[in-house]
Amino acid sequence: MTTENTIEALETRIAFQEDAIDKISDVVARQERELEKLWLMVQHLSQQLKQLDSGELDNDSGHQPPPHY
Repeated sequence: MTTENTIEALETRIAFQEDAIDKISDVVARQERELEKLWLMVQHLSQQLKQLDSGELDNDSGHQPPPHY
């Protein structure tokens, strides 16, 4: 393999590696956004559970027995 062929092969490998790095970077960025959304959802649900335990939620009307009991 000549020096020119070796350089060309290395340039080709670098191009593929750069493409793979770009794709991985995009995936990581998307997962970071999804993780942030999930974290916010967990915080919200945790707060709702705390309110439910302390009886602060207004949605108790569906859990009360009908008036004829």
